[in-house]
Amino acid sequence: MTIWSPDPGTLHRPAYLSLAEQYARAIREGQLPAGTRLPPQRRLADDLGLSVQTVSRAYEELIRRGLVVGEIGRGSFVLPPGAENTPPYLAERLGELVDLSILKPVTERMHVETFREGLHWVAENLTAPAALSFRPNSVLPQHRQVAADWLRRKGIEAAPDNITITDGATSAITTAVMSAVPAGGTLAAAALTHHLLMPLCKYLGLHLEGLPIDEDGIIPEALDHLARKGSLCALYMQPAAINPMAIMTGTERRAELAAVARRHDLLIIENDMLNAMIPDRPPPMAVLAPERVLHIHGFTKTTLPGLRVAWLLSPPRIAPATANRHLVTNWMATPVMVELLSHWITDGTVDRLIGWQREALAGRHRIAREVLGATPFRAHPQSLHIWLELPPGRDEEEFVAQARQRGVAIASGRAFRLSERSRRDAVRIALGSTSADELRRGLTLVAETLGSTAEPLLPLI
Repeated sequence: MTIWSPDPGTLHRPAYLSLAEQYARAIREGQLPAGTRLPPQRRLADDLGLSVQTVSRAYEELIRRGLVVGEIGRGSFVLPPGAENTPPYLAERLGELVDLSILKPVTERMHVETFREGLHWVAENLTAPAALSFRPNSVLPQHRQVAADWLRRKGIEAAPDNITITDGATSAITTAVMSAVPAGGTLAAAALTHHLLMPLCKYLGLHLEGLPIDEDGIIPEALDHLARKGSLCALYMQPAAINPMAIMTGTERRAELAAVARRHDLLIIENDMLNAMIPDRPPPMAVLAPERVLHIHGFTKTTLPGLRVAWLLSPPRIAPATANRHLVTNWMATPVMVELLSHWITDGTVDRLIGWQREALAGRHRIAREVLGATPFRAHPQSLHIWLELPPGRDEEEFVAQARQRGVAIASGRAFRLSERSRRDAVRIALGSTSADELRRGLTLVAETLGSTAEPLLPLI
């Protein structure tokens, strides 16, 4: 079988786009099936008489269109038609299945009643600008001041004008990535990272590079080595236990990563969603390197899921860009939720909910230790999940399927993995997504699955 290759005689200006079109046509027509490895960029450039930069731009265009994926150290590969990243959680809860797949705070009836009371307060005190204005600057200035005061109490100096108020962490992450990394640029993150970062970078046409990690998080030497290649723009971090392995990166390691970022003038996106729930936490990256950190500070994971508000604090030099990116993707955060958050911060409700959550999670971690017994797993006392590495020979996808047949849904490590290097099959198990009794039952089913044979499941006909 003849392997398809582009025809240099039919290339036209701009050459990178013409080359990308040839590849796109070959992929659509089945001449390059899913899984096909594209030639190394330098070799293809030599074969076609093009510059490496031209070929690189063509590959970037194919990635932007969702036709190709680039894997660090392996090359670029054709994706299946309509390929999308599969989320780690169930889209909806099914029947009697115990759902430990989605990351949520612990909630009880009290949270519903608190939310209702809060909405009654908003209904009685809603300002005219919050209800009627299309202009963010007419609605949000006083709420930015509340945010700045809160951050300052947590040790983070913040000017209100540098805070973008968003509808939760996903909106803040999207805005931060668009602000920190130009089209075609490169973003680095831990080899195990936020599951939405991969599809986001694919949709934006960005390169995403996975960095090796150890017990303290991202390895600074690996970041320095990648930055020396010259194309890296920013680093995405989850240094405070919200990352898949629930690692709490220490102060010294954070300072080392900040020093590397300064050396290469990199921006840092810091996802700090657990923030105030972790007592005596190391200083955030926004404290160690305020001139280059875009700090994401949210409340859905520490109070209750319906409070979908997050703050994005940007360095002054990038704050206008951040505001503009948020305008074109979201315009402004939902005023009613912003009003409620500001009220709850002012009257102490947020502090009370965070304190309650901290105690509730301590109870959930006790259940995990009791049920799993001697089975080792990774966790932090305030993490909303545990990370369970599987014994050698156990495939994470098969393990997830076997657990689901027993009646419990958990998340495969594949959803969080940027690189297959040094892969350890693992699963993420959420602790707050259901009641304490259901958590105990679900963890018992996980333990039973661990104790069963690792025989693959046969397909059902």
